[in-house]
Amino acid sequence: MHLLNLDKLPGQDSMLIFHALARLGYEGLVVVSPTQPLASIGYFQDAEKEIDLDYCRNQGISVMRREVGGGATYLDENQIFYQVIWNSKNPKFPRKVTEIFEYLSVPPCETYRNFGIKASFRAENDIVTDKGQKIAGEGGGDIGESMVFVGGILMDFDYTTMSRVLKVPDEKFRDKIYKSMEANLTTMKRELGVVPPKGEIKKVLIENFEKILGFLEPTDIDDNTIHKIKEIENWFMSDEFLHKKTPRIPTGVKIKEGVEILYGLYKAKGGLIRTAEEIENRKKIKDIVVSGDFNLFPKDALIDVEKDLKNKDFSQEIIEKEVQKTYARKKIESPGVEPEDIAKTITEAK
Repeated sequence: MHLLNLDKLPGQDSMLIFHALARLGYEGLVVVSPTQPLASIGYFQDAEKEIDLDYCRNQGISVMRREVGGGATYLDENQIFYQVIWNSKNPKFPRKVTEIFEYLSVPPCETYRNFGIKASFRAENDIVTDKGQKIAGEGGGDIGESMVFVGGILMDFDYTTMSRVLKVPDEKFRDKIYKSMEANLTTMKRELGVVPPKGEIKKVLIENFEKILGFLEPTDIDDNTIHKIKEIENWFMSDEFLHKKTPRIPTGVKIKEGVEILYGLYKAKGGLIRTAEEIENRKKIKDIVVSGDFNLFPKDALIDVEKDLKNKDFSQEIIEKEVQKTYARKKIESPGVEPEDIAKTITEAK
């Protein structure tokens, strides 16, 4: 396997690189930081519900959807991203998604420990300190024949900007988010008082990945990778891709007699689930959109979940059975999000 040990790339390029490499069949580790700040949303999220797009536009902060799950986040040069890419048939890696997350979380956990921070993996996709504070969030996804796992070492973090980037109902709620992040999200600087040299952190991180992946042969970005990044950039930075999970159902509560729009929100173990559904006479699902900050493999199978629920009875038992059938047919894995969680979100919608 290979190693791309990079310094900094322009904002979105620090995310686009793993999307490009996955499409090129690269296998290995990428270590990189962004030059400019960037806001990123998970593949299954709704941009307009998660991000204050006007604020980002006014502040010159790029916003992009990534092809892996997880939640909305703010990325800057105070973070070191680790991105592992491999062929989905590579026997070196576990087959079950839940095992992949734990397996590939060992190197960053060990890196934190090497610098005196007691850190461990917490299912489904977090790294936390011994005090229970989150110090890294992780995500994964399938891109063509490749699998990708991404996360970041938090040297420091801009809590203020992150609280501004997120979409909130009012400023009072924004203050609550800021205080919650300060209490529950920590960094190397907060834990140690200082940030260790970035080069040393990267060196230790790479050594810890080599313990489980084997020797990583250093490589440089070649012309094919640069070309692929430029090739996919227009699509990834387009409004069409950014807003692809925005509900297709008309806004409003009552569309016509007997037809209602309901909105569901439920926090499952593996992440937040959102639904927008058109219900006829409180009996049938006419249309539905599912989004959230969870991880789901294969990523495009969420479309099948939505499709298979159309025209089904508005009953938790029936919905759960339908989702279970789709999961089995499409071999879906969604760590911490079960069919019963999706069914509950739908039937308890307001």
